Amino acid sequence: MKAPTIVFDLDGTLVDTAPDLVSSLNHTIAVAGLSPVGYGDLTHLVGHGARAMIARAFALRGVPLAEEELQPLLDRFIDHYTAGMPGESQPYPGLVDALGRLREAGFRLAVCTNKMEGLAVPLIEKLGLTHHFAAIAGGDTFAVPSPIRPSHGNDRAAGGDRPSRHGRRQHQRHPGRQERRHPVRRRVRRFPIVRQELGADRLIRHFDELTPSPLSG
Repeated sequence: MKAPTIVFDLDGTLVDTAPDLVSSLNHTIAVAGLSPVGYGDLTHLVGHGARAMIARAFALRGVPLAEEELQPLLDRFIDHYTAGMPGESQPYPGLVDALGRLREAGFRLAVCTNKMEGLAVPLIEKLGLTHHFAAIAGGDTFAVPSPIRPSHGNDRAAGGDRPSRHGRRQHQRHPGRQERRHPVRRRVRRFPIVRQELGADRLIRHFDELTPSPLSG
């Protein structure tokens, strides 16, 4: 049997990227004269990648945004975000040790995120985490965005089976319950959501709680 695979979300799960997302978003929308967003706005802005985050920021400020105006703004966001990478983004406490425990136990690890692959891969690399993962997939890696069918293509890329999803997305449903996945969610301050809403089998608050034993069944 191939090694079991654990698929992680990235932003707000493995890495606290909030400071840099806010910084780059404010840099982007400033060109249109929009007032800055704050950390408290992230709950309403994140979840479907940078393009959606920019559009939602305009909607939050009540400013219309034409489709043809979005690409230049996205380019501005990418340039700013890339230039400052990794910025203030940091792995959450206990993450590195948890990844080591899981790898030592024989799990294959992968990342499946709505962040564009061209941003996700260098961020993970600059944070010194690349060697932990057999595959890294962004929102533009496959034809189907990750929240629709999380981890299918990524699991094939990682070469494993029996994928388990670990993340914080409040909008994902879990077709994987028919596919023997074991979704685990980590509660983070931006998303104070109860366990039942997440559809998780287990909820953790710190990576010290992420151990191989509950994921092996």
